Amino acid sequence: MEYLIRVTLIGLASGIIGTSIGGLMAFFINDISNRFMSLILEFSAGIMTSVVCFELIPEAFRLGSAGLAFFGMFAGVCAVILFENMLSKAAVFKRTHRGDKLLQTGILTAMGIALHNFPEGFAVGSGFEASASLGFTLTLVILIHDIPEGVAMAVPMRAGGFSKMKAFLITVLSGVPMGLGALAGAVLGELSQLFIPVCLGFAAGAMLYIVCAEIVPQSKRLYAGRLPSLGNVIGILCGILVTIYN
Repeated sequence: MEYLIRVTLIGLASGIIGTSIGGLMAFFINDISNRFMSLILEFSAGIMTSVVCFELIPEAFRLGSAGLAFFGMFAGVCAVILFENMLSKAAVFKRTHRGDKLLQTGILTAMGIALHNFPEGFAVGSGFEASASLGFTLTLVILIHDIPEGVAMAVPMRAGGFSKMKAFLITVLSGVPMGLGALAGAVLGELSQLFIPVCLGFAAGAMLYIVCAEIVPQSKRLYAGRLPSLGNVIGILCGILVTIYN
């Protein structure tokens, strides 16, 4: 029980600290350029890709059969797509009933990030079931990834009329599903060793889909220059270094 509580708290802290840093940046830095946001997004995408390819997937193969790992990856992709469909239905409802587009954007972004934080927390919990080093690597990577997401939430909410405290509180709450996901990943791993490669595969599939379908396209919409692409490459190299020396 103590172990599960510790993993849950680590996942919770990772989600809350990352989005909170982003929220604070939005309050104290008046002009956050699209180029800077795009660079941070691509950097986090590079780190996530590297950790998935060089840690999560190899560890899933090592601990179980390729079939279990690929089943988990497929399930992870399907889960995120399901979350996205839920979010798109909520978006239609909000457009119908709200007139303030900026506030709507901030709230919908917070909903989406909260949903995505659950499978990311699942990755943390599953990582700790495999090894402490993998768990801490994923915790650090996802924390970095959550910083630009905090900015993306806080800026439109502030522009739409929310107070600093209210917008900051929402950015903090959006990180809570990370803790719940971490608990779920750890509990499944404790129930049976067979769940660990499936959980790692699930986390890998979910994170890869988020990178390819969410982070990189959003980055390109913000800024189409070469600098963010360089940030992606640097992120991959940093992820490799973290993998080697962790």
